[in-house]
Amino acid sequence: MTTWLITGIGGGLGRALAEAALARGDTVVGTTRKARDPQFEALAPGRAHALCVDLTDEASVKAAVDRAEEITGGIDRLVNNAGYGLIGAIEEVSIEEAKALFDVNLFAPLRMLRALLPYMRARRAGHVVNITSVSGHAPWAGTALYGASKYAMECIGQTLAQEVAPMNIRVTNVAPGGFRTGFAAAGLKIAEADIADYEDGAHFARRSLTEGAGKEKGDPARGAAAILTALDAAEPPLHLFLGEDALHYAGDQLAFVGEQMRAWEALSLSTAFEPA
Repeated sequence: MTTWLITGIGGGLGRALAEAALARGDTVVGTTRKARDPQFEALAPGRAHALCVDLTDEASVKAAVDRAEEITGGIDRLVNNAGYGLIGAIEEVSIEEAKALFDVNLFAPLRMLRALLPYMRARRAGHVVNITSVSGHAPWAGTALYGASKYAMECIGQTLAQEVAPMNIRVTNVAPGGFRTGFAAAGLKIAEADIADYEDGAHFARRSLTEGAGKEKGDPARGAAAILTALDAAEPPLHLFLGEDALHYAGDQLAFVGEQMRAWEALSLSTAFEPA
Protein backbone atom coordinates (compact mmCIF):
# COMPACT_ATOMS: atom_id res chain seq x y z
CA MET A 1 0.00 0.00 0.00
CA THR A 2 1.26 3.46 -0.94
CA THR A 3 0.66 6.63 1.09
CA TRP A 4 0.05 9.87 -0.76
CA LEU A 5 -0.07 13.59 -0.01
CA ILE A 6 -1.85 15.35 -2.87
CA THR A 7 -2.48 19.09 -2.95
CA GLY A 8 -5.72 20.36 -4.46
CA ILE A 9 -8.02 17.34 -4.31
CA GLY A 10 -11.16 19.45 -4.64
CA GLY A 11 -11.47 18.53 -8.31
CA GLY A 12 -9.65 18.01 -11.56
CA LEU A 13 -6.60 15.83 -12.00
CA GLY A 14 -5.79 15.93 -8.28
CA ARG A 15 -9.18 14.48 -7.39
CA ALA A 16 -8.99 11.89 -10.16
CA LEU A 17 -5.55 10.76 -8.99
CA ALA A 18 -6.68 10.59 -5.36
CA GLU A 19 -9.72 8.51 -6.30
CA ALA A 20 -7.63 6.15 -8.43
CA ALA A 21 -5.15 5.63 -5.59
CA LEU A 22 -7.91 5.02 -3.07
CA ALA A 23 -9.66 2.58 -5.41
CA ARG A 24 -6.64 0.30 -5.36
CA GLY A 25 -6.30 0.38 -1.58
CA ASP A 26 -3.82 3.21 -1.03
CA THR A 27 -4.05 5.88 1.65
CA VAL A 28 -4.43 9.50 0.54
CA VAL A 29 -4.11 12.73 2.48
CA GLY A 30 -5.48 15.52 0.31
CA THR A 31 -5.33 19.25 0.85
CA THR A 32 -8.33 21.46 0.26
CA ARG A 33 -9.27 25.06 0.84
CA LYS A 34 -12.56 23.97 2.42
CA ALA A 35 -12.94 23.41 6.15
CA ARG A 36 -13.88 19.78 5.51
CA ASP A 37 -14.49 17.48 2.56
CA PRO A 38 -16.75 14.70 3.92
CA GLN A 39 -17.49 13.42 0.41
CA PHE A 40 -13.80 12.75 -0.16
CA GLU A 41 -13.32 11.08 3.20
CA ALA A 42 -16.39 8.92 2.55
CA LEU A 43 -14.71 7.43 -0.52
CA ALA A 44 -12.53 5.28 1.76
CA PRO A 45 -13.12 5.80 5.49
CA GLY A 46 -9.87 5.52 7.36
CA ARG A 47 -7.79 5.84 4.20
CA ALA A 48 -9.05 9.13 2.73
CA HIS A 49 -8.11 12.17 4.79
CA ALA A 50 -8.83 15.80 3.87
CA LEU A 51 -6.85 18.60 5.45
CA CYS A 52 -7.75 22.27 5.16
CA VAL A 53 -4.50 24.01 4.25
CA ASP A 54 -3.53 27.53 3.23
CA LEU A 55 -0.82 26.72 0.71
CA THR A 56 0.34 30.33 0.72
CA ASP A 57 1.20 30.13 4.43
CA GLU A 58 4.36 28.25 5.44
CA ALA A 59 3.15 27.48 8.96
CA SER A 60 -0.11 26.03 7.64
CA VAL A 61 1.78 23.86 5.15
CA LYS A 62 4.24 22.64 7.79
CA ALA A 63 1.41 21.74 10.17
CA ALA A 64 -0.40 19.83 7.40
CA VAL A 65 2.71 17.87 6.43
CA ASP A 66 3.39 16.98 10.06
CA ARG A 67 -0.22 15.86 10.44
CA ALA A 68 -0.07 13.81 7.21
CA GLU A 69 3.05 12.05 8.48
CA GLU A 70 1.31 11.33 11.77
CA ILE A 71 -1.84 9.98 10.12
CA THR A 72 -0.08 7.71 7.64
CA GLY A 73 3.13 6.80 9.42
CA GLY A 74 5.07 8.23 6.49
CA ILE A 75 4.26 9.77 3.11
CA ASP A 76 5.59 7.80 0.13
CA ARG A 77 4.50 10.18 -2.62
CA LEU A 78 3.97 13.93 -2.65
CA VAL A 79 1.95 15.31 -5.55
CA ASN A 80 2.23 19.07 -6.06
CA ASN A 81 -1.00 19.50 -7.99
CA ALA A 82 -2.78 22.63 -6.71
CA GLY A 83 -2.64 25.63 -9.00
CA TYR A 84 -4.58 27.82 -11.38
CA GLY A 85 -4.26 29.50 -14.76
CA LEU A 86 -3.83 33.18 -15.60
CA ILE A 87 -4.49 34.48 -19.09
CA GLY A 88 -3.39 37.82 -20.46
CA ALA A 89 -0.71 39.48 -22.55
CA ILE A 90 2.46 40.23 -20.61
CA GLU A 91 1.64 43.94 -20.66
CA GLU A 92 -1.87 43.26 -19.32
CA VAL A 93 -0.91 41.14 -16.31
CA SER A 94 -0.31 43.28 -13.23
CA ILE A 95 2.58 42.64 -10.87
CA GLU A 96 0.03 41.84 -8.14
CA GLU A 97 -1.70 39.25 -10.35
CA ALA A 98 1.65 37.70 -11.24
CA LYS A 99 2.76 37.53 -7.60
CA ALA A 100 -0.52 35.87 -6.54
CA LEU A 101 -0.14 33.29 -9.32
CA PHE A 102 3.44 32.43 -8.41
CA ASP A 103 2.55 32.20 -4.72
CA VAL A 104 0.24 29.28 -5.52
CA ASN A 105 1.83 27.71 -8.60
CA LEU A 106 5.48 27.96 -7.54
CA PHE A 107 6.00 28.94 -3.91
CA ALA A 108 3.30 26.61 -2.54
CA PRO A 109 5.05 23.54 -4.00
CA LEU A 110 8.34 24.85 -2.59
CA ARG A 111 6.71 25.11 0.84
CA MET A 112 5.50 21.52 0.54
CA LEU A 113 8.95 20.33 -0.50
CA ARG A 114 10.70 22.13 2.33
CA ALA A 115 8.26 20.62 4.84
CA LEU A 116 8.26 17.03 3.55
CA LEU A 117 11.77 16.45 2.25
CA PRO A 118 13.29 16.17 5.76
CA TYR A 119 11.00 13.17 6.41
CA MET A 120 11.85 11.58 3.07
CA ARG A 121 15.56 12.15 3.59
CA ALA A 122 15.40 10.51 7.00
CA ARG A 123 13.73 7.44 5.46
CA ARG A 124 15.96 7.51 2.36
CA ALA A 125 12.84 6.97 0.30
CA GLY A 126 10.08 8.93 -1.42
CA HIS A 127 8.74 10.19 -4.72
CA VAL A 128 7.94 13.81 -5.58
CA VAL A 129 5.45 14.38 -8.40
CA ASN A 130 5.03 17.88 -9.84
CA ILE A 131 2.00 18.56 -12.03
CA THR A 132 3.36 21.13 -14.47
CA SER A 133 1.94 21.77 -17.95
CA VAL A 134 2.85 21.51 -21.60
CA SER A 135 2.87 25.33 -21.33
CA GLY A 136 6.01 24.85 -19.25
CA HIS A 137 7.68 23.48 -22.39
CA ALA A 138 5.94 25.21 -25.29
CA PRO A 139 5.04 28.87 -24.70
CA TRP A 140 2.14 30.52 -26.48
CA ALA A 141 0.97 34.13 -26.58
CA GLY A 142 -1.41 35.13 -23.82
CA THR A 143 -0.18 32.56 -21.29
CA ALA A 144 3.26 33.92 -20.40
CA LEU A 145 2.92 34.22 -16.62
CA TYR A 146 1.15 30.89 -16.21
CA GLY A 147 3.70 29.23 -18.47
CA ALA A 148 6.53 30.89 -16.58
CA SER A 149 5.29 29.39 -13.30
CA LYS A 150 5.29 25.97 -14.95
CA TYR A 151 8.71 26.53 -16.58
CA ALA A 152 9.98 27.24 -13.09
CA MET A 153 8.48 24.02 -11.70
CA GLU A 154 10.00 22.05 -14.56
CA CYS A 155 13.44 23.41 -13.64
CA ILE A 156 12.90 22.78 -9.93
CA GLY A 157 11.78 19.21 -10.57
CA GLN A 158 14.71 18.43 -12.84
CA THR A 159 17.23 19.95 -10.44
CA LEU A 160 15.61 18.34 -7.40
CA ALA A 161 15.92 14.95 -9.09
CA GLN A 162 19.70 15.41 -9.22
CA GLU A 163 19.92 16.64 -5.62
CA VAL A 164 17.90 13.87 -3.96
CA ALA A 165 18.84 10.88 -6.12
CA PRO A 166 21.67 9.89 -3.72
CA MET A 167 19.01 9.61 -1.00
CA ASN A 168 16.84 7.24 -3.06
CA ILE A 169 14.17 9.92 -3.62
CA ARG A 170 12.65 10.08 -7.10
CA VAL A 171 11.08 12.97 -8.98
CA THR A 172 8.59 12.98 -11.84
CA ASN A 173 7.34 16.07 -13.67
CA VAL A 174 3.93 15.46 -15.25
CA ALA A 175 3.06 17.85 -18.09
CA PRO A 176 -0.59 17.52 -19.13
CA GLY A 177 -2.18 19.02 -22.19
CA GLY A 178 -5.88 19.87 -22.20
CA PHE A 179 -8.01 17.80 -19.80
CA ARG A 180 -11.67 18.15 -18.80
CA THR A 181 -10.80 19.21 -15.29
CA GLY A 182 -12.50 22.60 -14.95
CA PHE A 183 -9.12 24.31 -15.42
CA ALA A 184 -10.48 26.51 -18.21
CA ALA A 185 -13.51 27.45 -16.09
CA ALA A 186 -13.18 27.82 -12.32
CA GLY A 187 -9.42 27.27 -12.48
CA LEU A 188 -8.74 30.12 -14.90
CA LYS A 189 -8.31 33.82 -14.17
CA ILE A 190 -8.24 36.59 -16.78
CA ALA A 191 -6.01 39.63 -16.35
CA GLU A 192 -8.02 42.66 -15.29
CA ALA A 193 -6.41 44.91 -17.89
CA ASP A 194 -7.74 44.57 -21.44
CA ILE A 195 -5.68 46.19 -24.21
CA ALA A 196 -7.39 46.21 -27.60
CA ASP A 197 -4.14 45.95 -29.57
CA TYR A 198 -3.80 42.34 -28.39
CA GLU A 199 -7.22 41.25 -29.65
CA ASP A 200 -5.87 39.51 -32.75
CA GLY A 201 -2.85 38.06 -30.93
CA ALA A 202 -2.53 37.26 -27.24
CA HIS A 203 -6.30 37.30 -26.69
CA PHE A 204 -6.59 34.13 -28.79
CA ALA A 205 -5.52 32.16 -25.72
CA ARG A 206 -8.46 33.54 -23.77
CA ARG A 207 -10.93 32.63 -26.50
CA SER A 208 -9.37 29.24 -27.13
CA LEU A 209 -9.41 28.14 -23.50
CA THR A 210 -12.80 29.52 -22.46
CA GLU A 211 -14.64 28.40 -25.60
CA GLY A 212 -13.03 24.97 -25.40
CA ALA A 213 -13.85 24.46 -21.72
CA GLY A 214 -15.49 21.07 -21.24
CA LYS A 215 -14.49 19.93 -24.72
CA GLU A 216 -10.86 19.05 -24.01
CA LYS A 217 -9.66 15.69 -25.33
CA GLY A 218 -8.04 14.54 -22.09
CA ASP A 219 -9.96 12.30 -19.66
CA PRO A 220 -8.86 12.98 -16.04
CA ALA A 221 -9.55 9.39 -14.97
CA ARG A 222 -7.37 8.01 -17.76
CA GLY A 223 -4.75 10.63 -16.99
CA ALA A 224 -4.70 9.49 -13.37
CA ALA A 225 -4.36 5.86 -14.46
CA ALA A 226 -1.42 6.81 -16.68
CA ILE A 227 0.29 8.58 -13.77
CA LEU A 228 -0.13 5.52 -11.56
CA THR A 229 1.38 3.30 -14.26
CA ALA A 230 4.37 5.61 -14.67
CA LEU A 231 5.03 6.00 -10.93
CA ASP A 232 4.75 2.25 -10.32
CA ALA A 233 7.37 1.47 -12.99
CA ALA A 234 10.72 0.07 -11.91
CA GLU A 235 12.32 3.20 -13.40
CA PRO A 236 9.74 6.01 -13.27
CA PRO A 237 10.21 8.80 -15.83
CA LEU A 238 11.50 12.24 -14.96
CA HIS A 239 9.27 13.64 -17.71
CA LEU A 240 5.74 12.40 -18.39
CA PHE A 241 3.63 14.15 -21.02
CA LEU A 242 -0.10 13.48 -20.91
CA GLY A 243 -2.18 13.77 -24.07
CA GLU A 244 -1.62 13.97 -27.80
CA ASP A 245 -1.57 17.76 -27.66
CA ALA A 246 1.12 17.77 -24.98
CA LEU A 247 3.32 15.50 -27.09
CA HIS A 248 2.65 17.55 -30.21
CA TYR A 249 3.37 21.02 -28.83
CA ALA A 250 6.34 20.01 -26.69
CA GLY A 251 7.80 18.01 -29.58
CA ASP A 252 7.45 20.95 -31.96
CA GLN A 253 9.12 23.28 -29.46
CA LEU A 254 12.04 20.92 -28.87
CA ALA A 255 12.51 20.54 -32.63
CA PHE A 256 12.45 24.34 -33.08
CA VAL A 257 15.08 24.86 -30.36
CA GLY A 258 17.27 22.19 -31.95
CA GLU A 259 16.97 23.89 -35.34
CA GLN A 260 17.94 27.25 -33.82
CA MET A 261 20.97 25.71 -32.13
CA ARG A 262 22.16 24.11 -35.36
CA ALA A 263 21.51 27.22 -37.47
CA TRP A 264 23.52 29.46 -35.15
CA GLU A 265 26.11 26.92 -33.98
CA ALA A 266 29.04 28.63 -35.72
CA LEU A 267 28.24 31.97 -34.12
CA SER A 268 27.76 30.35 -30.72
CA LEU A 269 31.20 28.72 -30.98
CA SER A 270 32.85 31.93 -32.19
CA THR A 271 32.85 33.39 -28.67
CA ALA A 272 35.78 31.33 -27.34
CA PHE A 273 39.21 32.86 -26.62
CA GLU A 274 41.68 32.43 -29.47
CA PRO A 275 44.82 30.45 -28.55
CA ALA A 276 47.74 32.75 -27.68
